[in-house]
Amino acid sequence: MAHARLWFGQYELDLEHRQLRHRGQQILLEPRAVELLCHLAAHRDRLVTRQELLDTLWSGQHVTESVFASALRAARHSVRETGGHQEIIRTVHRRGYQFVADVTPVAEPKDYDTVRFCRTRDGIRLAYTVTGAGPPLISTANWLTHLGLDRRDPMWIHWYRDLMRDSRRGLRYDERGCGLSDWCPPSASPQVWVEDLDTVADAAGYDTFAIIGTAQAAATAIAYAALRPDRVTRMVLISSHARGRQARARTELDRRVADVDLDLATVAWQSADPSFLRAYAAQFLPNAAPAELDAYIAFTRRTTSLENLVRFFQMITTMDVFPLAGQIRCPTLILHARNDPRVPASDATELAALIDDSRLVLLDSANHLFTATESAWAELIRHVDDFLDG
Repeated sequence: MAHARLWFGQYELDLEHRQLRHRGQQILLEPRAVELLCHLAAHRDRLVTRQELLDTLWSGQHVTESVFASALRAARHSVRETGGHQEIIRTVHRRGYQFVADVTPVAEPKDYDTVRFCRTRDGIRLAYTVTGAGPPLISTANWLTHLGLDRRDPMWIHWYRDLMRDSRRGLRYDERGCGLSDWCPPSASPQVWVEDLDTVADAAGYDTFAIIGTAQAAATAIAYAALRPDRVTRMVLISSHARGRQARARTELDRRVADVDLDLATVAWQSADPSFLRAYAAQFLPNAAPAELDAYIAFTRRTTSLENLVRFFQMITTMDVFPLAGQIRCPTLILHARNDPRVPASDATELAALIDDSRLVLLDSANHLFTATESAWAELIRHVDDFLDG
């Protein structure tokens, strides 16, 4: 069966084996409920009538309204949806039902990494995966990850294909609050970020390792290298986001810009207005085509809940691990777009000046998140390879 497994949110639906999993754990459903969910998902491109569901699931048997309603209610309950909150199964009055969740279909099971789970001291379950063999490398987490989706997303696949290659024992994990990890409120504490990284590294059996931090995840990498100097061998920082806009604001205009940026991000996602969403996304990919911006937005909406998106925005704009940079002693490579509209290159220059054993490379790009097709990406990979493997 083509596209026998589907990812949506934190759920995996196996159409062939009629199984639903939530963060890797199977959800036990009565057969009619899972059949209903699978049929709607398999025909998600159209509206499915009540009669079609009756004919398919009950093969012409007489079914009372209460029996049908019970199966539909169980299917909705399995994905934590109520009749009034219809982001997965939508009812069209007197016409039928449609599966409307954002879905990533996967045709081949081999496309999946094996996702494992571990638990922090405060009881939060974190998802992580290890691929390849060789020197250990950890990619520190940010809110734009989803271990069930990112290896196949066109906006992100090159980051993992080229950076977390088979010649490295690469570990990726979803930050608390997003992806396949618990969708609890995110933490703004560098100490929590460090302890979470300790948790996944210990679970994977890593003693010492190199780390890569991209964008917001650079803050976690900086904090970890400063507070756990005995564990980090080398560090790569890409599009380093060590201070949020409000944290680095120096003038009244800077503070007003930071406030507007937070308002734009919040309004964009809460209203789902395409014009607002594209305006915000364009700060990360200013040279992207509209379709690429839409793909970035669609992926972002799948990584966490709307409530957590807003919390992440608020956390990111105020975070500041810049003072910890002076404590870093490991060799560090800092890569930054020369014309980054999101985080100015001057921030990367200041950061490099604080880290004794560091090297700064400014790349000819205007993207905060480098794309696979720009020449700066190939140069970035060459620098990373020389630094980690040379």
